[in-house]
Amino acid sequence: MNSSSPDRTLNDLADLVAEQFSDYRHSEEFNELSLVIDNSDREHPSLIVHIDGQQSADLAERVDAFLRDHGARTERERHDDTDIRILATLE
Repeated sequence: MNSSSPDRTLNDLADLVAEQFSDYRHSEEFNELSLVIDNSDREHPSLIVHIDGQQSADLAERVDAFLRDHGARTERERHDDTDIRILATLE
């Protein structure tokens, strides 16, 4: 299999997250939830879900559970009470 398959799967996962949590993503406003696919490690790319806002802890719990329910392995980085990143990888 070529190296683009994991990227495609992460893209699919990112699309699912964007759809499920669309209320937190606004095209012309501050986004409480942002998505980035990090390909710096070509063998193990990751989806980074950045959550920022007053309800970030609750939203992070919901996003984390959603990602795990869809087969992702997750790890959290908390930068302060309103700034949380969830790193998701697929095997």
